[in-house]
Amino acid sequence: MVNLQEWNNESIKEYLQHPIFKIISETADEQQEECYVIGGFVRDIFLKRSSKDIDIVVIGSGIELAKRVVEKLDKKAKLTVFKNFGTAQVKTNNLEIEFVGARKESYRSDSRKPIVENGTLEDDQKRRDFTINTLALCLNKNRFGELVDPFNGYRDLQNSVLRTPLDPDITFSDDPLRMLRCIRFASELNFYVEVNTFEAIRRNKKRIEIVSKERITDELNKIILSKKPSIGFILLDQSGLLELIFPELFALKGVETKDGIGHKDIFYHTLAVLDNLSFQTDSLWLRWAALLHDIGKPLTKCFDKQTGWTFYNHNVVGSKMVPDIFRKMRLPVNEKMKYVQKLVFLHMRPIVLSEEEVTDSAVRRLLFEAGNDIDDLMMLCEADITSKNPEKVKQYRNNFQLVRKKLKEIEEKDRIRNFQPPIDGNEIMKTFNLPACATVGEIKQRIKDAILDGVIPNEYEAAREYMMKIGKEMGLIPSSISNYE
Repeated sequence: MVNLQEWNNESIKEYLQHPIFKIISETADEQQEECYVIGGFVRDIFLKRSSKDIDIVVIGSGIELAKRVVEKLDKKAKLTVFKNFGTAQVKTNNLEIEFVGARKESYRSDSRKPIVENGTLEDDQKRRDFTINTLALCLNKNRFGELVDPFNGYRDLQNSVLRTPLDPDITFSDDPLRMLRCIRFASELNFYVEVNTFEAIRRNKKRIEIVSKERITDELNKIILSKKPSIGFILLDQSGLLELIFPELFALKGVETKDGIGHKDIFYHTLAVLDNLSFQTDSLWLRWAALLHDIGKPLTKCFDKQTGWTFYNHNVVGSKMVPDIFRKMRLPVNEKMKYVQKLVFLHMRPIVLSEEEVTDSAVRRLLFEAGNDIDDLMMLCEADITSKNPEKVKQYRNNFQLVRKKLKEIEEKDRIRNFQPPIDGNEIMKTFNLPACATVGEIKQRIKDAILDGVIPNEYEAAREYMMKIGKEMGLIPSSISNYE
């Protein structure tokens, strides 16, 4: 059970002290229309959470009320009217206020877009997804702050329960996105999904096919950003939705045993890594990297009688899967995707370093490849420690501390992070009178390798001298150095 704001008219009125509510109240009274603040804003009052999104329902025209309200606000207030939907949005002082006339809805089987008719307040409450989002507070002066709760939403808040105001089969069939919203709220709020409601999600899971990928991914992102994302992903799996919306993640499930040797369940390991990381960072894309870090394991799983289960190169295979997953999920195919792809590709490197002798050369190469993302990579790798053996966990953590120390020492000494070799291709071509060709790339690569391996320092003079040495070995004659031997 959650610790709720105790409800009474006076205590709730304190949460309606913002001047905007007084203006809405006065305007609604002038029009002689009932007016309520409803939905998530009211729910969050009781949950003691801040919210800048306000839904206003009026027994009348929401658009007309919005227009009248804007006339009383300062000139910076912005009104947007959505005539086809009968709604209007007002943006003012970091608040977004949606105005709508009370309505009832009906749906066609092939669409989430409702057929809308004018209705009563209760009709409007019935059309909402969950009882905790049906709570309404009257804004008219003579009933200001009065709670209207015909579906016992306050009781469900007290008991941390998610249920639909109407038959859940109708609620979820009408708008299948509500199934994902239910699981997202369970993950965000750590609420329990009432049994009949959850069974209805299982029965209606295939209806998710009419929901756009963008809307699905928006809900997935909110689950990923919740305090303990594993709650949401376990519910997605138990409901049957995971296999439909994210088959690559579903493929991680299960344990296979051969000759009495089994491997860990990669799905639950992945969720443990994601939860571990979520205690450390709110970064959506770092959390995506955690979710996808072992995504290549099902394709690389192999059993050998001597070595047992192996997943060789799963990081390479996983990194190649990232672009397709991002495209399919309508995630941004840009630097954010490349960041996730890089972390998936590199996530085994610090682990290998922590298990072996940490050489300067290996650390330089890791710093070079990870660049400015090295700290995020180390955070991901430390979250990847999910062993139930306390001694193993302690050993890994101590080893990672040694790796971190070495990373810091090498970076301070050699300035390797994101470095570019001191000698570029133009200088190589000019020095040896070469056109753009593979030989130029080879020389440049050998200079870079020499710096990363510690053969020469990351300095221009040392790099130029090394370039000349390579040129002599390759039989190249400098065009501008007559005395070169």
